[in-house]
Amino acid sequence: MSNALEGRKVLVVEDESLVAMLLETILEDMGCIPVGPVSTVDEGVDKAENEPDLDMALLDVNVAGRQVFPVAEALAKRNIPMVFSTGYGEAGLPPEWRGAPAIQKPFNENAVRDALLSALNVARA
Repeated sequence: MSNALEGRKVLVVEDESLVAMLLETILEDMGCIPVGPVSTVDEGVDKAENEPDLDMALLDVNVAGRQVFPVAEALAKRNIPMVFSTGYGEAGLPPEWRGAPAIQKPFNENAVRDALLSALNVARA
């Protein structure tokens, strides 16, 4: 397994508490440092703009009834890679975000790892 994720700070934007806890566990098991989770778009934008040394993000597309794309735009301005999670996979993304790594709910640890490595442009070892 690749250790390319070891020590990476990963912002988690997810409004469903069970999914957020699962993502925290998965990230910790991979050696990442979860930031959050945050459960609103506004909190996500704040973290995306102000969290120091943020390496990447996992973004639920629909957060408490709002689309997460303001968070994605803030991350993109800082050149921080991101992975979207949605019940529809990449097809659930608007055209301007298609091609970004996406995982489809329900997901497992391997899907999360592969998507994070893809966001970093690192091949899985």
